[in-house]
Amino acid sequence: MGEQGRGCAGCLIALVGASAAVLTWAPHARVSVTGGFEGMHRDLSVLYVDLPLIALGGALVPVAVWSLGLRLLGRPWAALLGALVTLVLGVWGLTGWWEPYERPEFAG
Repeated sequence: MGEQGRGCAGCLIALVGASAAVLTWAPHARVSVTGGFEGMHRDLSVLYVDLPLIALGGALVPVAVWSLGLRLLGRPWAALLGALVTLVLGVWGLTGWWEPYERPEFAG
């Protein structure tokens, strides 16, 4: 694989990673954007704080693992496998850890 092929592969990995992270995050953030019941829990900061961080993390972490794998292993398929495993684990961790803010319910 030539230098141009590696660059294209890196861009493709970044695109797939960012897309997967954002598409996995979006259903969880829907409550914050729409406001839930009667719009009482609306928090649009998820769009200008969380969304860019999720997209950057989804793009940069797999590419970093891929480029490190290329340097250490020298085999593109092994580096790609490492990047995909990292992406899957990152998305899994994102869905397990991140929850949108919801105001506590008051009994009354």
